Amino acid sequence: MVDVGAGLSSLSFDAGLTEDERQLLHLRARSAGLTFCGCAHAVYLCKLVQSLRKHAANTDSPGEDSDLCVGILGMGHIGKKLLLSLLEKSDIKPSHIKISSKRPENAVESVQTGVECFFDNPRLARWADVLFLCCLPSHLPKVCAEMRSHLSKRCLVYSFTSAVPVTRLAQLLGHDFILKPQYDFVACDTADVWLSCTHMTAALTDPLLIEASCPLTMSRGISLGLNWVCAVLYSLLNICTCAGLGSSDALSLINGLFKEKYPHTVELNAQSFISSSYTSSLLTEERFSWISLTVVQTKETPLLRFLSRNKYLQQCISAAYKSLLEETPEKSDIKLSCKT
Repeated sequence: MVDVGAGLSSLSFDAGLTEDERQLLHLRARSAGLTFCGCAHAVYLCKLVQSLRKHAANTDSPGEDSDLCVGILGMGHIGKKLLLSLLEKSDIKPSHIKISSKRPENAVESVQTGVECFFDNPRLARWADVLFLCCLPSHLPKVCAEMRSHLSKRCLVYSFTSAVPVTRLAQLLGHDFILKPQYDFVACDTADVWLSCTHMTAALTDPLLIEASCPLTMSRGISLGLNWVCAVLYSLLNICTCAGLGSSDALSLINGLFKEKYPHTVELNAQSFISSSYTSSLLTEERFSWISLTVVQTKETPLLRFLSRNKYLQQCISAAYKSLLEETPEKSDIKLSCKT
Protein backbone atom coordinates (compact mmCIF):
# COMPACT_ATOMS: atom_id res chain seq x y z
CA MET A 1 0.00 0.00 0.00
CA VAL A 2 1.32 3.44 -0.98
CA ASP A 3 1.55 6.17 1.65
CA VAL A 4 -0.07 9.11 -0.11
CA GLY A 5 1.13 11.48 2.61
CA ALA A 6 4.79 10.57 2.22
CA GLY A 7 6.97 13.54 1.34
CA LEU A 8 4.30 16.16 2.09
CA SER A 9 5.94 18.76 4.33
CA SER A 10 2.52 20.10 5.38
CA LEU A 11 1.88 16.79 7.21
CA SER A 12 5.21 16.67 9.02
CA PHE A 13 5.47 16.91 12.81
CA ASP A 14 6.80 20.47 12.86
CA ALA A 15 4.64 21.88 10.05
CA GLY A 16 2.28 23.79 12.33
CA LEU A 17 4.86 25.06 14.81
CA THR A 18 5.56 28.73 15.36
CA GLU A 19 9.12 30.08 15.22
CA ASP A 20 9.28 30.17 19.03
CA GLU A 21 8.11 26.57 19.20
CA ARG A 22 10.67 25.47 16.63
CA GLN A 23 13.44 26.63 18.94
CA LEU A 24 12.36 23.93 21.37
CA LEU A 25 12.57 21.06 18.87
CA HIS A 26 16.00 20.10 20.20
CA LEU A 27 14.25 18.96 23.39
CA ARG A 28 12.76 16.02 21.47
CA ALA A 29 16.22 14.71 20.70
CA ARG A 30 17.35 15.38 24.26
CA SER A 31 14.39 13.44 25.68
CA ALA A 32 14.96 10.51 23.33
CA GLY A 33 18.68 10.52 24.14
CA LEU A 34 18.06 10.57 27.87
CA THR A 35 15.69 7.60 27.62
CA PHE A 36 18.10 5.59 25.51
CA CYS A 37 21.18 6.36 27.61
CA GLY A 38 19.30 5.75 30.84
CA CYS A 39 18.13 2.32 29.70
CA ALA A 40 21.49 1.37 28.15
CA HIS A 41 23.38 2.30 31.31
CA ALA A 42 20.90 0.39 33.47
CA VAL A 43 21.35 -2.71 31.31
CA TYR A 44 25.13 -2.32 31.57
CA LEU A 45 24.95 -2.16 35.35
CA CYS A 46 22.69 -5.23 35.54
CA LYS A 47 24.97 -7.21 33.25
CA LEU A 48 27.98 -6.41 35.44
CA VAL A 49 26.16 -7.25 38.68
CA GLN A 50 24.66 -10.45 37.26
CA SER A 51 28.05 -11.63 36.05
CA LEU A 52 29.70 -10.75 39.36
CA ARG A 53 27.07 -12.66 41.34
CA LYS A 54 27.52 -15.75 39.19
CA HIS A 55 31.28 -15.70 39.65
CA ALA A 56 30.92 -15.06 43.37
CA ALA A 57 28.33 -17.81 43.93
CA ASN A 58 29.28 -20.15 46.74
CA THR A 59 30.85 -23.22 45.15
CA ASP A 60 29.88 -25.22 48.25
CA SER A 61 26.23 -24.57 47.42
CA PRO A 62 25.94 -25.33 43.68
CA GLY A 63 22.16 -25.33 43.84
CA GLU A 64 21.98 -21.81 45.22
CA ASP A 65 20.27 -19.31 42.94
CA SER A 66 22.73 -16.57 42.00
CA ASP A 67 20.45 -14.89 39.45
CA LEU A 68 19.79 -11.21 39.92
CA CYS A 69 16.34 -10.13 41.14
CA VAL A 70 15.34 -6.85 39.50
CA GLY A 71 12.44 -4.67 40.63
CA ILE A 72 10.95 -1.80 38.66
CA LEU A 73 8.80 0.68 40.57
CA GLY A 74 6.60 2.58 38.14
CA MET A 75 5.29 1.69 34.69
CA GLY A 76 5.31 5.05 32.99
CA HIS A 77 7.32 5.86 29.87
CA ILE A 78 10.76 5.14 31.31
CA GLY A 79 9.60 2.08 33.26
CA LYS A 80 8.21 0.45 30.13
CA LYS A 81 11.33 1.24 28.09
CA LEU A 82 13.57 -0.07 30.85
CA LEU A 83 11.62 -3.31 31.13
CA LEU A 84 11.78 -3.86 27.38
CA SER A 85 15.53 -3.17 27.40
CA LEU A 86 16.20 -5.66 30.21
CA LEU A 87 14.12 -8.35 28.54
CA GLU A 88 15.83 -7.87 25.19
CA LYS A 89 19.44 -7.12 26.13
CA SER A 90 20.15 -8.88 29.43
CA ASP A 91 20.14 -12.55 30.36
CA ILE A 92 18.06 -11.90 33.48
CA LYS A 93 15.18 -14.36 33.56
CA PRO A 94 11.72 -12.79 33.21
CA SER A 95 10.75 -14.64 36.39
CA HIS A 96 13.45 -12.59 38.16
CA ILE A 97 11.89 -9.26 37.17
CA LYS A 98 8.94 -7.85 39.11
CA ILE A 99 7.01 -4.61 38.70
CA SER A 100 5.10 -2.54 41.23
CA SER A 101 2.70 -0.06 39.66
CA LYS A 102 -0.54 1.66 40.62
CA ARG A 103 -1.93 0.33 37.36
CA PRO A 104 -0.32 -3.08 36.82
CA GLU A 105 -2.69 -3.79 33.96
CA ASN A 106 -0.77 -1.20 31.91
CA ALA A 107 2.28 -3.45 31.93
CA VAL A 108 0.45 -6.14 29.97
CA GLU A 109 0.70 -4.12 26.77
CA SER A 110 4.50 -4.00 26.72
CA VAL A 111 5.63 -6.94 28.81
CA GLN A 112 6.59 -10.25 27.37
CA THR A 113 5.76 -13.01 29.83
CA GLY A 114 7.00 -14.27 33.10
CA VAL A 115 7.27 -10.80 34.57
CA GLU A 116 5.01 -10.50 37.60
CA CYS A 117 3.10 -7.24 38.00
CA PHE A 118 1.45 -6.02 41.21
CA PHE A 119 0.98 -2.93 43.36
CA ASP A 120 2.95 -3.48 46.55
CA ASN A 121 6.02 -1.27 46.97
CA PRO A 122 7.19 -2.77 50.32
CA ARG A 123 7.03 -6.26 48.82
CA LEU A 124 9.14 -5.17 45.86
CA ALA A 125 11.68 -3.55 48.20
CA ARG A 126 12.04 -6.72 50.29
CA TRP A 127 12.53 -8.92 47.23
CA ALA A 128 14.81 -6.96 44.86
CA ASP A 129 18.59 -7.06 44.59
CA VAL A 130 18.46 -4.06 42.25
CA LEU A 131 15.47 -1.72 42.48
CA PHE A 132 14.82 0.87 39.77
CA LEU A 133 12.84 3.94 40.81
CA CYS A 134 10.83 5.12 37.79
CA CYS A 135 8.23 7.24 39.58
CA LEU A 136 7.46 10.95 39.40
CA PRO A 137 9.29 13.32 41.77
CA SER A 138 5.97 14.27 43.37
CA HIS A 139 5.35 10.62 44.29
CA LEU A 140 8.79 10.02 45.72
CA PRO A 141 8.23 11.01 49.39
CA LYS A 142 5.27 8.62 49.71
CA VAL A 143 7.04 5.84 47.82
CA CYS A 144 10.18 6.16 49.96
CA ALA A 145 8.15 6.19 53.16
CA GLU A 146 6.49 2.92 52.11
CA MET A 147 9.81 1.23 51.34
CA ARG A 148 12.05 2.75 54.00
CA SER A 149 11.82 -0.05 56.58
CA HIS A 150 11.77 -2.85 53.99
CA LEU A 151 15.00 -2.28 52.05
CA SER A 152 17.86 -4.58 52.91
CA LYS A 153 21.37 -3.12 53.06
CA ARG A 154 22.36 -5.19 50.00
CA CYS A 155 19.58 -3.77 47.76
CA LEU A 156 21.02 -1.42 45.16
CA VAL A 157 18.52 1.37 44.46
CA TYR A 158 18.88 3.02 41.04
CA SER A 159 16.96 6.24 40.54
CA PHE A 160 15.54 7.53 37.26
CA THR A 161 13.60 10.19 39.17
CA SER A 162 14.74 13.60 38.00
CA ALA A 163 15.21 16.71 40.13
CA VAL A 164 15.83 14.72 43.33
CA PRO A 165 19.55 14.52 44.24
CA VAL A 166 21.08 11.37 45.64
CA THR A 167 21.60 13.00 49.05
CA ARG A 168 17.85 13.69 49.33
CA LEU A 169 17.04 10.14 48.25
CA ALA A 170 19.34 8.79 50.93
CA GLN A 171 17.48 10.84 53.54
CA LEU A 172 14.06 9.73 52.33
CA LEU A 173 15.00 6.04 52.18
CA GLY A 174 17.39 5.87 55.14
CA HIS A 175 19.63 3.99 52.72
CA ASP A 176 23.07 4.73 51.25
CA PHE A 177 23.31 2.09 48.51
CA ILE A 178 21.84 4.34 45.82
CA LEU A 179 22.96 5.11 42.27
CA LYS A 180 21.67 8.13 40.38
CA PRO A 181 23.11 9.13 37.01
CA GLN A 182 23.59 12.88 36.57
CA TYR A 183 23.38 13.76 32.88
CA ASP A 184 24.55 17.08 31.50
CA PHE A 185 23.71 18.72 28.18
CA VAL A 186 25.76 20.69 25.69
CA ALA A 187 24.84 22.31 22.40
CA CYS A 188 25.57 19.87 19.59
CA ASP A 189 24.86 19.79 15.84
CA THR A 190 24.60 15.97 15.85
CA ALA A 191 22.14 15.56 18.74
CA ASP A 192 19.35 14.62 16.30
CA VAL A 193 20.83 11.13 16.09
CA TRP A 194 18.85 10.29 19.25
CA LEU A 195 15.60 10.72 17.31
CA SER A 196 16.31 7.34 15.70
CA CYS A 197 15.62 5.72 19.12
CA THR A 198 11.92 5.28 18.27
CA HIS A 199 12.09 1.53 18.80
CA MET A 200 14.22 0.69 21.83
CA THR A 201 15.01 -2.90 20.83
CA ALA A 202 16.35 -1.78 17.45
CA ALA A 203 18.21 1.17 18.97
CA LEU A 204 20.03 -1.09 21.44
CA THR A 205 21.57 -3.00 18.52
CA ASP A 206 22.82 0.14 16.74
CA PRO A 207 26.64 0.44 17.07
CA LEU A 208 26.45 4.21 16.49
CA LEU A 209 24.05 4.73 19.41
CA ILE A 210 25.96 2.34 21.66
CA GLU A 211 29.16 4.27 20.90
CA ALA A 212 27.44 7.62 21.55
CA SER A 213 26.05 6.39 24.89
CA CYS A 214 29.36 5.03 26.23
CA PRO A 215 29.55 6.60 29.74
CA LEU A 216 33.18 7.77 29.58
CA THR A 217 33.10 9.04 26.01
CA MET A 218 29.50 10.18 25.58
CA SER A 219 28.78 12.47 22.65
CA ARG A 220 25.84 13.89 20.69
CA GLY A 221 24.96 16.53 23.26
CA ILE A 222 24.71 14.39 26.43
CA SER A 223 27.44 13.63 28.96
CA LEU A 224 27.80 11.66 32.18
CA GLY A 225 30.52 12.34 34.72
CA LEU A 226 33.21 9.97 35.97
CA ASN A 227 31.42 9.82 39.33
CA TRP A 228 28.78 7.49 37.92
CA VAL A 229 31.36 5.01 36.63
CA CYS A 230 33.17 5.16 39.99
CA ALA A 231 29.88 4.54 41.82
CA VAL A 232 29.22 1.48 39.62
CA LEU A 233 32.64 0.05 40.51
CA TYR A 234 32.15 0.81 44.22
CA SER A 235 28.76 -0.91 44.06
CA LEU A 236 30.49 -4.06 42.77
CA LEU A 237 32.89 -3.84 45.70
CA ASN A 238 29.96 -3.60 48.15
CA ILE A 239 28.31 -6.64 46.57
CA CYS A 240 31.51 -8.61 47.14
CA THR A 241 31.56 -7.40 50.75
CA CYS A 242 27.96 -8.60 51.22
CA ALA A 243 28.96 -11.95 49.75
CA GLY A 244 31.67 -12.27 52.43
CA LEU A 245 34.58 -12.17 49.96
CA GLY A 246 38.04 -11.10 51.11
CA SER A 247 39.66 -8.08 49.48
CA SER A 248 41.92 -10.18 47.26
CA ASP A 249 39.04 -12.28 45.91
CA ALA A 250 36.85 -9.22 45.44
CA LEU A 251 39.47 -7.42 43.35
CA SER A 252 40.13 -10.55 41.33
CA LEU A 253 36.43 -10.91 40.48
CA ILE A 254 35.97 -7.26 39.55
CA ASN A 255 39.08 -7.21 37.36
CA GLY A 256 37.91 -10.46 35.78
CA LEU A 257 34.66 -8.85 34.61
CA PHE A 258 36.60 -6.45 32.41
CA LYS A 259 39.28 -8.93 31.34
CA GLU A 260 36.53 -11.13 29.89
CA LYS A 261 35.61 -8.33 27.48
CA TYR A 262 38.95 -6.57 27.13
CA PRO A 263 42.00 -8.72 27.96
CA HIS A 264 44.46 -5.81 28.11
CA THR A 265 42.64 -3.97 30.90
CA VAL A 266 44.48 -2.11 33.64
CA GLU A 267 44.01 -3.97 36.91
CA LEU A 268 42.40 -2.25 39.86
CA ASN A 269 43.99 -2.78 43.27
CA ALA A 270 42.98 -1.92 46.82
CA GLN A 271 44.63 1.50 46.61
CA SER A 272 42.51 2.28 43.55
CA PHE A 273 39.42 2.22 45.79
CA ILE A 274 40.55 3.25 49.28
CA SER A 275 43.17 5.43 50.97
CA SER A 276 46.75 4.25 51.15
CA SER A 277 46.68 4.33 54.96
CA TYR A 278 43.74 1.92 55.04
CA THR A 279 45.27 -0.24 52.31
CA SER A 280 48.44 -0.82 54.33
CA SER A 281 46.46 -2.46 57.14
CA LEU A 282 44.06 -4.47 54.94
CA LEU A 283 44.68 -8.21 54.90
CA THR A 284 44.04 -10.20 51.70
CA GLU A 285 41.35 -12.32 53.39
CA GLU A 286 39.77 -9.30 55.10
CA ARG A 287 36.64 -7.83 53.54
CA PHE A 288 36.49 -4.23 52.35
CA SER A 289 34.46 -1.96 54.59
CA TRP A 290 31.04 -0.95 53.31
CA ILE A 291 31.27 2.16 51.12
CA SER A 292 28.44 4.70 50.96
CA LEU A 293 27.48 5.38 47.34
CA THR A 294 26.01 8.69 48.47
CA VAL A 295 29.48 9.82 49.50
CA VAL A 296 31.06 8.33 46.37
CA GLN A 297 28.79 10.39 44.10
CA THR A 298 29.25 13.67 45.96
CA LYS A 299 32.91 13.62 47.08
CA GLU A 300 36.31 13.10 45.49
CA THR A 301 37.41 9.51 46.03
CA PRO A 302 40.66 7.60 45.44
CA LEU A 303 38.97 5.83 42.54
CA LEU A 304 37.86 9.10 40.95
CA ARG A 305 41.42 10.42 41.10
CA PHE A 306 42.81 7.14 39.75
CA LEU A 307 40.31 6.92 36.89
CA SER A 308 40.55 10.58 35.89
CA ARG A 309 44.31 10.37 35.29
CA ASN A 310 44.33 6.90 33.76
CA LYS A 311 43.13 7.24 30.17
CA TYR A 312 44.00 3.65 29.36
CA LEU A 313 41.70 2.37 32.09
CA GLN A 314 38.96 4.60 30.70
CA GLN A 315 39.47 2.99 27.30
CA CYS A 316 39.26 -0.47 28.87
CA ILE A 317 35.98 0.32 30.63
CA SER A 318 34.57 1.85 27.44
CA ALA A 319 35.54 -1.23 25.42
CA ALA A 320 33.88 -3.49 28.01
CA TYR A 321 30.72 -1.35 27.90
CA LYS A 322 30.40 -1.63 24.13
CA SER A 323 31.12 -5.35 24.22
CA LEU A 324 28.46 -5.99 26.87
CA LEU A 325 25.82 -3.90 25.08
CA GLU A 326 26.50 -5.58 21.75
CA GLU A 327 25.99 -9.06 23.20
CA THR A 328 22.82 -10.87 22.22
CA PRO A 329 21.57 -12.96 25.15
CA GLU A 330 19.91 -16.30 24.62
CA LYS A 331 16.15 -16.22 24.95
CA SER A 332 13.71 -18.87 26.10
CA ASP A 333 9.94 -19.20 26.02
CA ILE A 334 8.28 -17.16 28.73
CA LYS A 335 4.76 -16.51 30.00
CA LEU A 336 3.01 -13.39 31.19
CA SER A 337 1.78 -13.12 34.76
CA CYS A 338 0.03 -9.96 35.91
CA LYS A 339 -1.64 -9.75 39.31
CA THR A 340 -3.49 -6.96 41.02
